[in-house]
Amino acid sequence: MSALAHLGSTGGGAQAPGGAAPEPTKKGGFTAYLLLLPGVLWLLVFFVAPMVQLAAVSLQSQFPGYPGYYYRDVNFGSYLTAITEYLPHFGRSLLFAGAATLFAFVLAYPLAYAMAFKAGKWRGVMMICVIAPFFTSFILRTVAWRQILADEGPIASTLRFLHLLPGGHITETWVAVVAGLTYNFLPFMVLPIYASLERADPKIIEAGGDLYANGLTTFRRVTLPMSMPGVLAGTLLTFIPAAGDYVNAELLGSDTSTKMVGNVIESQFFKVLGGFPVAAALSFTLMAVILALVFLYVRRYGTEELL
Repeated sequence: MSALAHLGSTGGGAQAPGGAAPEPTKKGGFTAYLLLLPGVLWLLVFFVAPMVQLAAVSLQSQFPGYPGYYYRDVNFGSYLTAITEYLPHFGRSLLFAGAATLFAFVLAYPLAYAMAFKAGKWRGVMMICVIAPFFTSFILRTVAWRQILADEGPIASTLRFLHLLPGGHITETWVAVVAGLTYNFLPFMVLPIYASLERADPKIIEAGGDLYANGLTTFRRVTLPMSMPGVLAGTLLTFIPAAGDYVNAELLGSDTSTKMVGNVIESQFFKVLGGFPVAAALSFTLMAVILALVFLYVRRYGTEELL
């Protein structure tokens, strides 16, 4: 009987000296690193190595009198060319991407809110409508927008009838480029915001009304802060690819006034003889500008879930 009492008092197992419970042994540490190995190798081969090669190309010098031939050097002249000659293209890219991100947010938030709180049995149908464009080619969708905004199309004809189209056409203008960017990247804004709102507790939002707050105050003080992780993720997923995009400006814009930096990079890589160093320098400069803007944005509006 005393032995059973002793076993019951010790929990049926041995204790470490001093009464402290034995520390659990770590298992599976090597397995975890082994599982990470394929992803690490993938990033090294298809991200780190190309970035190093691109950096080396951006510092190369051209052989005088031999267009298209280079020798390895540490020459920052390509970066100077990228900043001085193509500064308007950088500004245009950031401006178009910022406008598209703003319009996408204005369109996406009410849709995501309706899907999270009001859709009911139609939520699945609305989700399918949001992701359905991904089943179509990006280029095909952009070409379709060129047909929608064509001079003989219903939108341009209606605006001309109302005398709201001074230039007489929408295509080959910045309006068409921003519209294409907004449409193509709209799902990247809707889905993160919907995910944040869908996790939110409706009772917390209802509590704002119980405390005599009107709808606008409840949205500003309760709903929007709860959805900020999704808003932040959506704006990043929209702005970053839009700033480097060149398809919309190529198919919906003009030859000069709407060209973005992505169009210059594509032209320097594939159409200009000896343009590889400038194209690589443009790529790194654009990446540095976007990283700086993202860092400032996350520091200003970021949440604990993303920092």
